[in-house]
Amino acid sequence: MITELAGTGRTVRISADLPVVIIGERINPTGRKRLAAALAAGDLSLLRSDAVQQVQAGAQILDINVGVPGTDERALLAAAVKEVQAAVDLPLCIDTANAAALDAALAVYQGKALVNSVTAEDAALDRVLPIVKRYGAAVIGLAHDERGISTSPEQRLAAARKIVARAAALDISPEDVVIDPLALTVGADSAAGLVTLSTIQLVRQTLGNNITLGASNASFGLPDRPTLNATFLAMAVAVGVTCPITNPLDAVARKALLAADLFLGHDAYGGNWIRFYRAAMRGLQS
Repeated sequence: MITELAGTGRTVRISADLPVVIIGERINPTGRKRLAAALAAGDLSLLRSDAVQQVQAGAQILDINVGVPGTDERALLAAAVKEVQAAVDLPLCIDTANAAALDAALAVYQGKALVNSVTAEDAALDRVLPIVKRYGAAVIGLAHDERGISTSPEQRLAAARKIVARAAALDISPEDVVIDPLALTVGADSAAGLVTLSTIQLVRQTLGNNITLGASNASFGLPDRPTLNATFLAMAVAVGVTCPITNPLDAVARKALLAADLFLGHDAYGGNWIRFYRAAMRGLQS
């Protein structure tokens, strides 16, 4: 199954048979006081520099979230999409829970976007999927419903299946539904990582959809998060994740993903791994 997205000048294909696609997570004010302050003031210059840096570090899709309390998210998100698309040519992932902001952002978007996200809750499906259909976008489906996030992989699979079915009822193809199996912190529940990995396997084997994951959620509250995130990312890719949401500027995570590609046979003769290594060596010598 191939999910195809497009920006102003670049098309990205996501598939279990292709190298991992990184969705860059940094354009998000959560935990970033400087970015939040800039967005609150209507200053979009940081978005441009964040976008360029992430692309240079290897991101192939950029997530855009401008949710800052007290701002007009509808106007701000549309302006952010224009600003980032003026700086980079790859696809964007429009990240908002505000339907009006989503509609405004997709209205100005050039290409085929990814929408982040919709749950299996009826109200959310009724609100988001018609907008996704109207603009010919793809969508991330979060594997939980009105009952919340289940600790059962089978129940998360059922939520994912519902999203795919409801999308199909609107003629949104399975290729345009990317499933997020949800990662919860292992610091609070030591079984949380295994539940996520089991859900990924079930979705891959049963539905076949492409799968994303915010792996950094799993390490929240624990020391040495880069090592934990990188390890979990590699494990998740091995069982079916195809387009994780992560920080491409994190060299540990970037190397883990490249290594996973190599060992899964998605990097012929280690070409991508060797290019990354040589670039890192040049950086150390400069």
